[in-house]
Amino acid sequence: MLSYSIKGLTPSQVESSRRSHGENYITKKKRNGFFHQFLASFGDPIIKVLLCALAINVIFLFRNFDWYESVGIAIAIFLATFVSTLSEYGSESAFIKLQEDAEKIHCRVKRAAGIVSLPVGEIVVGDIVLLQSGEKVPADGILISGELMVDQSALNGESKEAIKIPSLQEAPLQDLMAKNQLFCGSVVCSGDGAMVVRRVGDHTFYGNMAQEMQEETRESPLKKRLAELADTISKMGYMAAALVAAADLFNALVIDNGFVLSEILSEIQCLPLLIEDILHAATLAITVVVVAVPEGLPMMITVVLSSNMFRMLKDNVLVRKLVGIETSGNINILFTDKTGTLTKGKLEVIRFITGSGKEFKRASDFRHCRELYRWMQLSGFYNTASVVSQGCALGGNATDRALMDYMLPGAPPKYTKLEMLAFSSEAKFSAVHIKGEQDLYLVKGAPEKILSGCKGYYDEKGRVQSFTGKALLNEKWKDMTKNAVRVLAIASAPGPVKTAADLTGMTFIGLVGIRDEIRPQVKKSVTQAQQAGVQVVMITGDNRETAVAIARESGILPSSSPGDAVITSNEMASMSDGELKQILPRLRVVARALPTDKSRLVRLAQELNMVTGMTGDGINDAPALKKADVGFAMGSGTEVAKEAGDIVILDNNFASIAKAILYGRTIFKSIRKFIVFQLTMNLCAVGVSIIGPFIGIDTPVTVIQMLWINIIMDTLAGLAFAGEPPLKEYMKEKPKRREEPVLNSTMIHQIVWMGLFTIVMCVLFLKLEWVKEYFRYQEDSIYFMTAFFALFIFSGVFNSFNARTHRLNLFAHLWKNWSFIVIMAAVSAVQILLIYFGGSLFRTASLTRAELHVVLMIAFLVIPADLIRKLVLRFQGKQGEI
Repeated sequence: MLSYSIKGLTPSQVESSRRSHGENYITKKKRNGFFHQFLASFGDPIIKVLLCALAINVIFLFRNFDWYESVGIAIAIFLATFVSTLSEYGSESAFIKLQEDAEKIHCRVKRAAGIVSLPVGEIVVGDIVLLQSGEKVPADGILISGELMVDQSALNGESKEAIKIPSLQEAPLQDLMAKNQLFCGSVVCSGDGAMVVRRVGDHTFYGNMAQEMQEETRESPLKKRLAELADTISKMGYMAAALVAAADLFNALVIDNGFVLSEILSEIQCLPLLIEDILHAATLAITVVVVAVPEGLPMMITVVLSSNMFRMLKDNVLVRKLVGIETSGNINILFTDKTGTLTKGKLEVIRFITGSGKEFKRASDFRHCRELYRWMQLSGFYNTASVVSQGCALGGNATDRALMDYMLPGAPPKYTKLEMLAFSSEAKFSAVHIKGEQDLYLVKGAPEKILSGCKGYYDEKGRVQSFTGKALLNEKWKDMTKNAVRVLAIASAPGPVKTAADLTGMTFIGLVGIRDEIRPQVKKSVTQAQQAGVQVVMITGDNRETAVAIARESGILPSSSPGDAVITSNEMASMSDGELKQILPRLRVVARALPTDKSRLVRLAQELNMVTGMTGDGINDAPALKKADVGFAMGSGTEVAKEAGDIVILDNNFASIAKAILYGRTIFKSIRKFIVFQLTMNLCAVGVSIIGPFIGIDTPVTVIQMLWINIIMDTLAGLAFAGEPPLKEYMKEKPKRREEPVLNSTMIHQIVWMGLFTIVMCVLFLKLEWVKEYFRYQEDSIYFMTAFFALFIFSGVFNSFNARTHRLNLFAHLWKNWSFIVIMAAVSAVQILLIYFGGSLFRTASLTRAELHVVLMIAFLVIPADLIRKLVLRFQGKQGEI
């Protein structure tokens, strides 16, 4: 039995309670500082490869220290990690601001000194908190006086309000159905009452949910793929380095000695000469490793994620964790809440049916029926606990607000409310006595209570007619109920209504259909997600019939669905994990769901190797939001849900989730396009560096020139590909498997084909005598090497157009990415400036206009070369998409 001080706590009792039971704050994990997050960024797999390359470069090239290359790698590492940390830190700061705003809420507390208004954080166990309509319950407690209708949807996902009545018996913490127990995070819809606080902070139902979210989530698909890519690139780099070292030693020891065995043995036996040869081979090998590593990839990924984060914010999507954007595009299965996500989260009157069976959608549609409209106005404005505030209904329960909003704007005839019998779940009706031009008695309630007591009805002109159409109304009532519509009957009574026995001799006004409507864009967005290969599963606290009706209307549940596409929480509890896994691919609806059901479904989907998405707004959703590969929290949801999610949907709209999926797919494609571009240039650079010495050109590309090439690959190209537009066609593709590597066969073919073509083109350029003659090699080799430098850069610029689209038309959707055009134009302009003004630093000299034109024409050959590859793919019935 509960005991408490009816006068409220004294200051000393407050301090004693705070010491014994703690403060009313949810313990938050200590947030890592900026520097700590910055250091953690170095754990990225590609960054690790770069750090190894940097270390090798510094340690082993001390004899001829190419500090330009080392500085270039260091800058690439710093920029990638710094920008990534800055983006996520800033996003996290915006989220923390949301939490701080929520903690400013005050509540009324009865203390020994009187009633005071206190911040929710100062509430302690034993406090008496006064509650009224519209207020949020600040802690867990027992109702000791009054009667409340409470919205607990944030805790259990049910849209139906729960009635709370006083009792001194304490219930278990998890018993949300206990009629005397109130829970932190729920909202009072109607009534007044007082509760004694029994649990605060981490000990509340709310706090327990928050603590469940402390476990770390599994590695994201992008990080997993990048780790595999880093492993592949490093292996290829080491193999190429070993090959180059072996070839260089063979050249120094065998070829240079004319294949004469005695001279070969003589050089091997001369230790200084041998060490010189080994160091030269090692230097060349390390250079190849450094050139092969894609320094720009981490930076590009950071840039593309960050730039799209700001784009998504314009579409009402706030990204808290950058990697969550890309993960969105890989979702196989999406578990979605119903209330506030698929639906508007607000009850609305969607239909009014007269006694003759005529239907109206909006109140304005029957305004011309002046008397009938007047009766509805009187009922909507007076038979309610709501009031009009700033043009909309405030207070009362959700049904009262829906009826009043339906009749707004406008004002009813002037009447005074004399007496009101409030709605109760037992009586299933409410009644009011009002006085104005007449004494009137108005009743509203469940149709089974009201219809049987009506002997007549008001027609459209307000005249009373004999009630002969009850069968038709019963049909319409049942039809609405099947479609998840709550139905109320409205009538006028001849005298006072105190009990159900007084519901006789009434005159029927109309049936009202009330429902939390599906959002207008939901069906289209669900269809779009399903076409994208995403299995959408609705999880709701509603009963089976309501859940099925909403799922069918939103397009989640097709009419041809198998029987096990819909299950209830009880049915799910009776299944083993193995049995549930078997039906999971066919599952579409889970009704009467509990918080544990959501976490279990996410876990099992992940065990099936699905990339799992979860949406939600309540405390009950938080553990599943945290556990999922990507959690979508609703902007109007609880702070705990937002803390658990990776992405916050600010407008609570499922359509925004579909946009996030599209952005995620666009980002992954942008990353792949950049990888194709960069690895093609890397392959060419490695190939030319390997072959150059064997054709008499030791440094085809100087260290300074390579630094400029790396700037193009690292930063500028990353920015260019980051602006690729999200195309609707991406939503017609199947999701990428979690284990699918970053490099697919199409990409490898393109990299190898274009890399080899560019290497052959560059080697022929360096080797052919007529080329040397045309570019004045005999006059001064600097003109020839300037032309080669220009060829290398411009072939990369032209190849960037090949990399950005699989289409034959290279200009497809190009105008939607102005940054690409501007950046590539800028690269070309800078390159031309370097040709004419680079001087000895860049080893360049002015080319004639004709020479520049020839270089551009040769570089342009990469366009038809890739066109041939695309045509071959089309002849094979492939598109070559990445």
